[in-house]
Amino acid sequence: MGNRYKVTVEYNGTPFFGWQRQEGLDTVQQRLEESVVPLTKESIVFYGSGRTDTGVHAMGQVAHFDIQKDFDCFRLRECMNAHLWSVPIRVLSVEKVPCDFDARFSAVERFYRYKIFNRRVESCLHIDLVGHVMYRLDEEKMNSAAKWLVGKHDFSSFRAAGCQSRSPLKTLNQISVKREGDLIIVETSARSFLYRQVRNMVGSLIQVGCGRWSEQYFCDIFDAKDRTRAGPTASACGLYLVEIRYGLPHLHSNIV
Repeated sequence: MGNRYKVTVEYNGTPFFGWQRQEGLDTVQQRLEESVVPLTKESIVFYGSGRTDTGVHAMGQVAHFDIQKDFDCFRLRECMNAHLWSVPIRVLSVEKVPCDFDARFSAVERFYRYKIFNRRVESCLHIDLVGHVMYRLDEEKMNSAAKWLVGKHDFSSFRAAGCQSRSPLKTLNQISVKREGDLIIVETSARSFLYRQVRNMVGSLIQVGCGRWSEQYFCDIFDAKDRTRAGPTASACGLYLVEIRYGLPHLHSNIV
């Protein structure tokens, strides 16, 4: 098997067609795989902790890859960043890990953040980096409604078409909604999420925040287990994969 390395990566997802390599499209996975070849001289596949959609950003995406030769971690990181200078991807850390480490299946918790710019006039300083809602949102009502989502539930109401998960049952560890000036910040974590679950939850919470739905109606939608009754999917540009946590001895995605 050779040597296994874990990389922690940040990227602005705006110019990419998501994480996963796709024929004829510019993706994060492809750029990372190409960045390491000049040093290793090997064809390498990066296995991510999860896929991010087109336009979604990452502050702490994690991936692993295998190479035959043993390379210094600092040298690997510097080589990759040198070849990524022209695109908004940066390798924050490279670590050598045991061969049983898997970026996806070794993860014990995933953290996401969604940013809503809540002002009538859009901000030119946040283009492609936040979702936008022009009507004033009540973050306290959103936060109160969000608490109903914590715990193990059937999240079918927030499950997108095309989701490949075998079950709609997921355990949401935490979710909170707070305001920072004109920004509404939604923070949430779970071991794993359904396809577009976070963006779909945010889309429905926005309906509560702008007064279209009561908290009870939000709960009824959640209990209905019917995606067609829930709110629209929040835009991709406001979503950030913040961090991936791993159990010992694999630790988590902090920079080292």
